[in-house]
Amino acid sequence: MAAKKKTAKKSPKTKSKSLPKRSEVAVGDTWDLTSLYDSPEAWEKDFAKLAKKEAGFEKFKGTLAESGAALAACLKFDLEVDRLAERIGTYAFLKTTENQADDEAQRRIARYQSVASKLGQAASYISPEIQAISSKRLGELLDEKPMKPYRLMVERMTRYKKYTLSKKEERILAMQSEMSSAAGQAFRQLLDADLKFGTLKNEHGEEVELANSNLSEFLVSPDRNVRKAAFHQYYAQFKAHENTLAATLSGSVQRDVYYAKVRGYDSAIHQALYADDVPQSVYDNLIQSVHNHLPALHRYYDLRRRKMKLRDIHHYDTYVPILSDIKTRHSWDEAVEVIMDALIPLGNEYCDVLKKGLTTARWSDRYPNAGKQSGAFSCGTFDGAPYILMNYKPDVLDDVFTLAHEAGHSMHSYYSAGNQPYQYYNYTIFVAEVASTFNEQLLSQYMQENADDDKQRAYLVNRDIDAIRGTIIRQTMFAEFEKITHAMCEAGEPLTVRTFQEAYLGLLKKYFGPDFAIDDELSLECFRIPHFYRAFYVYKYATGLSAAIALSKRVLNGGASELNDYLNFLKGGCSKYPLDLLRDAGVDMEQPAAVDTALAHFEGLVDELDGLL
Repeated sequence: MAAKKKTAKKSPKTKSKSLPKRSEVAVGDTWDLTSLYDSPEAWEKDFAKLAKKEAGFEKFKGTLAESGAALAACLKFDLEVDRLAERIGTYAFLKTTENQADDEAQRRIARYQSVASKLGQAASYISPEIQAISSKRLGELLDEKPMKPYRLMVERMTRYKKYTLSKKEERILAMQSEMSSAAGQAFRQLLDADLKFGTLKNEHGEEVELANSNLSEFLVSPDRNVRKAAFHQYYAQFKAHENTLAATLSGSVQRDVYYAKVRGYDSAIHQALYADDVPQSVYDNLIQSVHNHLPALHRYYDLRRRKMKLRDIHHYDTYVPILSDIKTRHSWDEAVEVIMDALIPLGNEYCDVLKKGLTTARWSDRYPNAGKQSGAFSCGTFDGAPYILMNYKPDVLDDVFTLAHEAGHSMHSYYSAGNQPYQYYNYTIFVAEVASTFNEQLLSQYMQENADDDKQRAYLVNRDIDAIRGTIIRQTMFAEFEKITHAMCEAGEPLTVRTFQEAYLGLLKKYFGPDFAIDDELSLECFRIPHFYRAFYVYKYATGLSAAIALSKRVLNGGASELNDYLNFLKGGCSKYPLDLLRDAGVDMEQPAAVDTALAHFEGLVDELDGLL
């Protein structure tokens, strides 16, 4: 837009800031996907190979009990297919995230999902056939030399024996894979492509497009009018689409409950925790520990209200730093440098590999563009680089911490893929959140230790408080919502706009406390959380940070042995169950002590902030 002439009688018109098109983004700011495929044409060649693999499963049917060699041959083939599918599917997925409105990318992922579904159907007999083998015969097979690489894999598979159906029933369930993901796909399309939030003026008077990817930029504005306007304008779209959103979320919950019932689990949460061999007591202890420490959270909100000189405090007042006059700006390169300085305790190899990945090797897709998937993630594969999607904003300090967080995931992938065979490299989410928040802990401590003065330290302590609040306490609130809504569905209670909002509002009141001003729109937040479409995932953020606080202190206060324990944890992949991997690293998550210690740390930070301010 051309600049307008200023006149004495009219206010100057501002330039409107729009997100760039994907084609306008500098190549150096995008990820380099050539570790997966050089081009869409190379992808097509492997996709054609994958599509032909379906017939290969047939020859193994009925042979799995014959010998260890026969069983090993089947598992080897299945893993080879899965490894190829991982590479193909990851490339297709990453291309969709670049621009959710890219028809070619959407067709590519849809084609992959169709073939993956057929492969799943073709392979669906493997688990039931193995589980049908008598315990005595299976033990004999596992003792044979060809089965040594697959022994743990089969032992884990047979854990599911009582929850595995007949071959025909398993095939039917496998055929439902595309259909079962429809609710989540509809939500992502609505959230990232179809919902339009309009534009509004930021604190500089600039007209800026509001989107999922930059909402946080408005919520950290020192101008309360900007924060308030962004909050209400954003949630107006959710109000306008609340029935559609409630239907998609209901569909996701019903899917979880359906699969749990069909397989014979006690509940959806039982099925979700079973894969990691995590007792429900870990989930319930987390919620109870957070409940026990909510008075400290309420005290923090009151401290925030007082120091910000507010009559009342709203949700849109909880993201901006209390000391909002302190400005922070880190270019991408500056963010990488401070992260590398903070991670020095992890050793030269860790830091050298990561720095190259974040710079010349182009692991990360850095900045927002039109249609790009919101948020951030790390996506590691066995054969490709561990990619990072960011929507990095130089003026948002949390984005520096987000980059450190996702880098922790990526280095976990790097070490696991480099030290485990394919069948044991893919670590679970439960331990993944330890590796990511561990990095945030090191970064937080480094920046506080190197603060210029008490005011800057207070700013960073405030940020640390908010990180624990967001990762342990807020995610636990989400986890409790998931537990409540799935229990409602299992009890036959309707899941509607009203019942979802009532359940969520009850939690908002409990967690935010009696003196917090809850806007009517805030109960709509339950319809905008993407993780609700992967139920019983978010509690792992809370347990992960709790473990990370303990392990980071152990590494910083320890020596070579403690560092070695942690690096071995990163190299462990899924070679052991999550709780066992963490015990080896130095923390026992079956005990409430780790969560209680993290929340006691939170209380100490609140006291420190009160003193600094």
